[in-house]
Amino acid sequence: MKQIQLLILVFALISGNIAVAQTEKVVEDFKPSEVNQIGKEYPQVNSEGRVRVQIEAPEANNVQLDIGAVKYDLTKDENGVWIGESAPQDEGFHYYQLNIDGASVPDPGSRYFYGASRWGSGIEIPAHDQDFYALKNVPHGQVRELQYYSEVQESMRRCFVYTPPGYEKNVEKRYPVLYLQHGGGENETGWSNQGRVNLIMDNLLAEGQVKPFIIVMDNGSWYRPRDQRPAPRDTTEKRTWPPKGWADGFMNVLLKDVIPMIDANFRTIADQENRAMAGLSMGGMQTRIITLNNPDVFSHVGMFSGGSISVEDVENAEGFKENIKLVFISYGSKELENPRPGPWGDPKENTNALKEYGMNTHFYVSPETAHEWQSWRRSFYQFAPLLFTE
Repeated sequence: MKQIQLLILVFALISGNIAVAQTEKVVEDFKPSEVNQIGKEYPQVNSEGRVRVQIEAPEANNVQLDIGAVKYDLTKDENGVWIGESAPQDEGFHYYQLNIDGASVPDPGSRYFYGASRWGSGIEIPAHDQDFYALKNVPHGQVRELQYYSEVQESMRRCFVYTPPGYEKNVEKRYPVLYLQHGGGENETGWSNQGRVNLIMDNLLAEGQVKPFIIVMDNGSWYRPRDQRPAPRDTTEKRTWPPKGWADGFMNVLLKDVIPMIDANFRTIADQENRAMAGLSMGGMQTRIITLNNPDVFSHVGMFSGGSISVEDVENAEGFKENIKLVFISYGSKELENPRPGPWGDPKENTNALKEYGMNTHFYVSPETAHEWQSWRRSFYQFAPLLFTE
């Protein structure tokens, strides 16, 4: 009898929670997103961080909003217009798409951003700390699109180059350079479009918090060659990820094409002490491999949600400890709540061990964010003032 009563009580509690969820009120203070296409009323965001979308599709049978790895059903009115909203989202930028009868498509109301290996929709959830990447009435630098020929790949490539305010006026001044990489499924547009790195730099410079430097953003995308099928797995050997040599292609392009081109065409201080590399996620993993193998080329290292560097790594990398002035590691707090096991070990423990080993290290955690652009915007904001200070 007691077991039956307990089951009834549990069922009642569960039913109550479901009822609350079903009758949850949505705050009706939605406003158009700041990254909408000009004149578009939708998508919208409210004070809870919910995203509301609307699309006219009278012949569709099912339309969903796909955001944050969750799909939300929309409802259709008598005019064939579908509308609905998501649960509250984390602060900052998010990719999303619409799913119409099984086909995933961009929202025609939003501006498009390159992520998840496609051009698609993006939304900004207003953040309590968004002032540091806001567009303000301060001196602004330039983001230049640069086309170049890669001798390594024997093909045309593109990168974007940020030059700080005043670069064009004082033609005698030279600058350090940061090579800044995007994540997997993104490209060279990511840091200036989604990351707003140019605005972060402009604001930091206006406040006198950072030394001016050039930022180079290239395409580090890596794909397994189509004609190379994975070899049958030897169960006696330990699998590694990423595969051995996966970063070699971009490393060669960076060292043999990009850096010489930038030094030849911009007023750089072309030495190791004034050259840094950083990246997010995949770009952080590329940074790890490239800087460990080339400590004579870079002096400052930043890895945002992209692994870490251990004492063992440094001991196996000749010249790294002696030449590297900064190792900066960061993550979103939600990434650390349930960390996935990786080949680099615990990032905070590794970073602290490096400090005890005698290196200048910083470990930063972005509060209440996951593997997303708000984590990486904040990471860059913390990282940039530490560069080229000596």
